[in-house]
Amino acid sequence: MPVPDEEFFRWYGPWAPVRPGQAAEILDGAGVRWWIVGGWAVDAFLGEPREHEDIDVAFFGADLPTLLAHLWPELCVWSNLSGAILPLRAPEDLQEGARQLWVRRDGESPWLLDLAMTAHQGDTWISPRDPRVRVPFEEATFVARDGLRYLRPELVLYMKARMARAKDEADLDRIIPRLAPEARHRLRAWLELVHPGHRWLARIAEG
Repeated sequence: MPVPDEEFFRWYGPWAPVRPGQAAEILDGAGVRWWIVGGWAVDAFLGEPREHEDIDVAFFGADLPTLLAHLWPELCVWSNLSGAILPLRAPEDLQEGARQLWVRRDGESPWLLDLAMTAHQGDTWISPRDPRVRVPFEEATFVARDGLRYLRPELVLYMKARMARAKDEADLDRIIPRLAPEARHRLRAWLELVHPGHRWLARIAEG
């Protein structure tokens, strides 16, 4: 169940998420591949900006030491495993099974960035939901008009399908009419594999 904002803030502190351009400034010179996922990726594909509660930036797991070395001088990084957060002072401090990292300036500052560590095999993106879903990195992402790299919309929808919240349903309605036939076919195949019988399948077929 979602945690009310006031309860979340009481325990974890507030969020003041950066925008994509600001995330790019933070990650500039990191020397790793990264890309923006979630709602910001939807907006980048559609070219229709809206308000966002957070920003999620993904990177490949093998790049964790390099990324941490880039962030540590100015920022504090914590690993988050189902709500249990611990300081990530060294790569080996990562909680087993954790793939989410929260970033802020210091203990008195709001959270700025949510980093999602992503499995891969070489240059192949591997789905956090199911390792059978694998896509070459260049096909899994795209560069938007702002010059930043984002997760492809069909993969964003695939990732959203597990929960299919009201906002995810809205994104489905916005994206499907704009998806190329081959992208829609890939999305349908992934859902049939990972979520057989999902209610979105009929809507994807209808367009």
